Amino acid sequence: MSDLPVTMELSDGVATVTLSNPPYNFLEPSIVAAYRSLLEALDNNPECRAIVMVSDGSAFCAGADFGSVVQDMKQGLDPAIMLDSFYREVRAMYRTSKPMVAAVEGPAIGAGLGLALLADFRISCPEATFAANFNRLGIHPGFGLSVTLPRLIGQHNAELLFYTGRRIKGQTAMELGLLTELVDQASVRDKAHALASEIALSAPIAVLDTRRTMRQGLAEAVEAANLKELENQVREMKTNDFLEGTAASMARRPPAFTGT
Repeated sequence: MSDLPVTMELSDGVATVTLSNPPYNFLEPSIVAAYRSLLEALDNNPECRAIVMVSDGSAFCAGADFGSVVQDMKQGLDPAIMLDSFYREVRAMYRTSKPMVAAVEGPAIGAGLGLALLADFRISCPEATFAANFNRLGIHPGFGLSVTLPRLIGQHNAELLFYTGRRIKGQTAMELGLLTELVDQASVRDKAHALASEIALSAPIAVLDTRRTMRQGLAEAVEAANLKELENQVREMKTNDFLEGTAASMARRPPAFTGT
């Protein structure tokens, strides 16, 4: 296995991009930057017609490592610096052009859910878990999820997942419209590659033009929303509730928020 956090293999028009920061595949600015760099390189590679997003380890992506953020803050580091760097890369990822299929074999939590929603399609399994758990950590949703989640499952259902931080399994995610297909866990990668290969058989110029039309305004909407998400998260990370939320998450106990 490569020491790089994100790697790529290209075969028969399909690029497999692998996130490898196991076991939980936590995201940080350097990892998101590596992901963005690979997606932009594939934009400029005419041999790539579709992308499959996979992950090593037990989770598709468990989000950002907020425990590390808290430790950095205790050492006097400003969370705005990390978040600004992180989200600048996220916004750039939404401006890449090749169609993507996410193979979600395990938990996609917080920013990990955001990463899965970057893709055009998601293949998953009953065992996978999905959560937009930001409010349970004491902060506003990020990664552009305030745009991408309601776009997929509707405003009402998105609000329900945001406000409760509820974790849902693959079957519920499928019923809500979060997934393209639900298969057994052992078949997730194969099904994702099969879908990407089917896309790769279509005329590449036409696919890119159609995707541009279908996603018209999405990158701009994500950018506008994400700048607001960033503003809220920076402010909320200075609250007692954020410290309590992250502590409770690491201790696997219910948080006791005070609204301060």
